[in-house]
Amino acid sequence: MINITTPLTEDVRKSLKAGDEVLLTGTILTARDAAHKRLCDTLNKGKALPLNLKDAVIYYCGPTPARPGRPIGSCGPTTSSRMDLFTPALISLGLGGMIGKGDRSDEVTKAIKKHRCVYFLATGGIGALLSTKVRSSKVILYNDLGPEAIHKLEVKDFPLLVGIDSKGNNIYGKAGRKKE
Repeated sequence: MINITTPLTEDVRKSLKAGDEVLLTGTILTARDAAHKRLCDTLNKGKALPLNLKDAVIYYCGPTPARPGRPIGSCGPTTSSRMDLFTPALISLGLGGMIGKGDRSDEVTKAIKKHRCVYFLATGGIGALLSTKVRSSKVILYNDLGPEAIHKLEVKDFPLLVGIDSKGNNIYGKAGRKKE
């Protein structure tokens, strides 16, 4: 296991290879489809985003309400391809990494490679276990979206797999994708 922390600097991103197992510690942001659409609508209106994505990590997750004494409820990954329409624009702003499940489009893979981003995979179906790695959770944007609001999570030893590295290498090995 490779221990990494946020912010996810370019040097760290460049050191990771597709297939690496990592434990992530630090601050991550949750955002799903509705939040991604709002962020991109803001950009399309020529406005600045209400948060800084430079070297940030977005987790494609809609957490459930916290149980008593816990900072968060179940927080498993959602299917990443649902964000593919919006992702290249956010990567171009310096986004360091994304966490989700499933493969990504060719457009997202190209943006990952161009901007030296990283796509991590979280295991689906273990949202309750992943929630034990969250130390705190706070809604920071779009509260009206309920579980799709953007949360700021503090995580410790969050287990991930590098799905697509900063060179565009992809563990899914789709045709036309170079493996190094």
